[in-house]
Formats: sequence, C-alpha cells, structure tokens
Amino acid sequence: MSPSDLYQRHRHSLLQFVRFGLVGGVGVLVNQVVLVITNVIARDWLGMHNNNIVFPVPFTSFNVRHYHVYVMIAFLVANLSNFLLNRHWTFNSAKHAGVWKEYWPFLTVGLVGQMAGLLLITALMHPHSPIGLPSDVFDNSTGFRTKLYWANLITIACVTPINFVLNKLWTFRAVRRRGEGD
Repeated sequence: MSPSDLYQRHRHSLLQFVRFGLVGGVGVLVNQVVLVITNVIARDWLGMHNNNIVFPVPFTSFNVRHYHVYVMIAFLVANLSNFLLNRHWTFNSAKHAGVWKEYWPFLTVGLVGQMAGLLLITALMHPHSPIGLPSDVFDNSTGFRTKLYWANLITIACVTPINFVLNKLWTFRAVRRRGEGD
C-alpha cells in the first residue's frame, strides 16, 4: 500500500469518525430529551423518584433503580435513531446490507457500551462512590443541576469511542468489504 493510499484510507476513516460524531451529537440530544421526558413524567405524574429501587439484583447488595430504567429507555430510542442516521449517512451501507443484518449488531454493540455505561452512571450517581457527582453541586434543584442528566452525558462521552470502533469493524463491515474488493 502506497503512502498516498494509506493517507486516503485514514482520511476516509477520519471523515467517518466526524460524521459518526455528528450523528452521535444528534443521538445525545435524542437521548437526553427522552431521559428528561421520562424522568419528568415518572416524577411529576407518577410520583416516582429516579433513585427509588425497582428491584434488587439477586445475590448482591446492588439494586436496579428507576434511573437505570429511564437511561435504558433513552438509550433504546437514541440507538435506533443513531443506527438509521449512521446507516444512511456515516457508513452509507443501506445499499450493501439489509437493515436487520446491520441493526442487530449495532444494537448489540450499543448494549455492550450501555452495560459499561450503566456501571459508570451508577458510580456517578452513588453518593459514596469515589467518582460520584457531588450532591451539593448536583442537587436536582434545576434541570442544569440534575445529577442524572450530567451523569448520563458523561457516560455517553466515555462510551462513544468504543462504539465507533466496534461499529466500524463489525456492524458496518459490508461497506469495508466492498471497498476492499474494488
């Protein structure tokens, strides 16, 4: 492979990463809006606090809390939105592979990232965690001071690079294979 070919290959990946980032930005907005709506509906209409326990995790001292459920709902909506945008714009794979052939790996990659994200968001939300967000700053008095919203944004920022690499190498590989055969 010539230096020029190598440059072109990396240039294309960089462009894909930028597009992936822009789609991710839209996904962050979708995720955050769904999270806020879910949290507000649960709190104001159903009287549920985001830190209340939904059910205990068997054989551990841990619990699944309402904010875990809200974050999963927001993730699923944003994941579908991101998939459609990435499929058609970032990786331009719609004409190379079927929707379901790409969506299940995309969802799987997202769920792997989300599982890591749930651990991180739990640590950020927990008052005794060494990386827990301080309750005196994030006191839930306003939307901008809501601990859950900031923990969610931090989590998204941490898992995005992993999602990009895994999606490029696995989910949207049909485009990469096509390029190798040209």
